[in-house]
Amino acid sequence: MFYESMGRRRAVVFLSAYLTLVGGHYLAMTLFSKREGWLPWLAFFSPIIALVLIKYLPFLWEPLLRSFELKADGFVGISYMSLRLSYLVLEVRNRVVEKPGFWQYVGFSFFVPTFVVGPINPYRVHERSFGRIDREVTPMGRSAMRIIVGVAKYQVLAPLFNQLSYSGLLLDSYPHPPSDLVVAAVSYYLFLYCNFAGFCDMAIGVAGLLGIHVKENFRNPLAARNVRDFWNRWHITLSDYMRDVVFTPLSKVLVGRFGIPTNHAVALAILTVFLLVGIWHGVGWNYVAFGAMHAVGVAANHYYTMWLKKSGGKRFKAYNENPYVLVVSVVLTFLFVSASFFLFANDFATMRTILNVIRW
Repeated sequence: MFYESMGRRRAVVFLSAYLTLVGGHYLAMTLFSKREGWLPWLAFFSPIIALVLIKYLPFLWEPLLRSFELKADGFVGISYMSLRLSYLVLEVRNRVVEKPGFWQYVGFSFFVPTFVVGPINPYRVHERSFGRIDREVTPMGRSAMRIIVGVAKYQVLAPLFNQLSYSGLLLDSYPHPPSDLVVAAVSYYLFLYCNFAGFCDMAIGVAGLLGIHVKENFRNPLAARNVRDFWNRWHITLSDYMRDVVFTPLSKVLVGRFGIPTNHAVALAILTVFLLVGIWHGVGWNYVAFGAMHAVGVAANHYYTMWLKKSGGKRFKAYNENPYVLVVSVVLTFLFVSASFFLFANDFATMRTILNVIRW
């Protein structure tokens, strides 16, 4: 529907660009993925470089876009495709999977249910379903119900919460009490969850009807007890990608090559991961600030956890099992995440506009 609305000529240009991207990456993967040294990284970074050029440096090829009456935002799904394809190189290089044939690769690259907003399903999970459809993993009834639940979240609940979020409640040129800012922050968090998780529910459900297993992307993030736990529940496939591709190897390098103590190396890796997470989500310094805020939150949780463990195993166990601590932790995490999404939802100009209408 999106490409039909832009006209056949422009749709053909976009499709050609996508095919060029995936074809070039497949060639690079074929040539370099199993070579020694730094050559496999050429294949790994080729879709990442394409993402950077398309999403963050469109001015470099803007004249070409204008000649076809195109815009860079027409490359829907490019952020998710770039991560799937780059991760595939590591799967092939580490012999987790065999290099797929070209048409298998194309089918994985353009798998419709997960093409637009994920989940970022690894090829090993995707390919396993083609070997043998397992209806215990993708039961028809549960897949159909997943679609219904996703539609309810995406089409019913998300629009309702959006009416009370920043754009729906505060950007009306009228003064508002501080309580409205709290309502907008909480409502935006709930809107984003229902919107994103609802779409992923539909994608997983449709894929399940086709017999294709897709990894979960959300696991009740509203119940997270700290920021680290939040990222184990929210956008799980992105967290898994960043853990495998950035966090784990970077931590090992910082400890092994630079001799940085493990606790501090982990904190530095956390900072790097979440700055990248922020940048990946969008163009603008507000996304960098969003990533930095979560980096501070996860790093603080890391040091606090280390302190608790050093204080004694019994104290750490009692802390984890105390129901009152759990309730307070969940509430504080919910408020922290809600506040952080203020940076995610608005650029700095919009933030100033919102804060100016709040009458303290």
